[in-house]
Amino acid sequence: MKDVIIFGGTGFIGLSLAQHLQTKGFKPILIARSKPKHKIPFTFKQWDAETVGDWKDFLEGAAAIVNLAGKSVDCIKTPANCDLILRSRINTTLAIGEALKTATMPPKVWVQMSTAHIYGDPPKTVCTEESTTGYGLAPFVGKAWEETFLKVLPNNIRGVRLRTSFVVGKNGGALKALKRIVKLGLGGTAGNGQQGMSWLHEFDMNEIIHQAIINESYNGFYIASAPKPVSNEVFMKKLRTKMKMPFGLFAPEFIIRFGAKYFFKTDPELILYGRYVYPKRLLTEAYAFKFATLEEALDDLV
Repeated sequence: MKDVIIFGGTGFIGLSLAQHLQTKGFKPILIARSKPKHKIPFTFKQWDAETVGDWKDFLEGAAAIVNLAGKSVDCIKTPANCDLILRSRINTTLAIGEALKTATMPPKVWVQMSTAHIYGDPPKTVCTEESTTGYGLAPFVGKAWEETFLKVLPNNIRGVRLRTSFVVGKNGGALKALKRIVKLGLGGTAGNGQQGMSWLHEFDMNEIIHQAIINESYNGFYIASAPKPVSNEVFMKKLRTKMKMPFGLFAPEFIIRFGAKYFFKTDPELILYGRYVYPKRLLTEAYAFKFATLEEALDDLV
């Protein structure tokens, strides 16, 4: 069994990925700041997410590194939180790069999480890997994150960056919050409803990372998102239908800004803005999405 070291491995995506990789014959080792809330069948090592620790010993002879570490963007964007969002990504990446300098048998591949939000919030443009990056906090953080990764990536390790859209799954992620909104009768169109909602089923997230580990043709950066993004209006309508909720109240912008801040403790712009992204390079690599349409994904998850 070959080890795969998953940094930030105790979150929703990390635990889902660990279970997936275990079924593929790998031994996941989770490195994270927070201890798992429940008992898990994986090796776990706690760290401060800033400095090199004794976890560096796990790097010797491992098959791969997957770095998912970083503070969640699902928060109110105070100056302190913005700083943490940036530093939590930069510092963890720097620490991994520093640890790799000591490895005599380093992993062959480093799969690095990034964000599809790097393209900003264009209202109508469908972005591919060939598109320019956007403007704002998320593009700034995304570019700094990737630049740090490229700076510390050793020449003898294959690097794969995944510009990931929001991941929908059964045990966490954005869908959990959206289902709660629908149950409250608030799952109608948000704002003008035309903002893009690019999404990815957790199975495809996990399998894309698996392919990046085992397939040497994977290199550089990819958009990790289902090939059929939809608008907020369409997404919420399909979710209400699957949940058998006959109505969802329309939420104008001022209501969303008030409710996001005072009730949901999150950033209203995560709801009011969005983007349409298309995974051109993954499709060129002949990656076959198990859940290519929102209908298929919600049939499985709801």
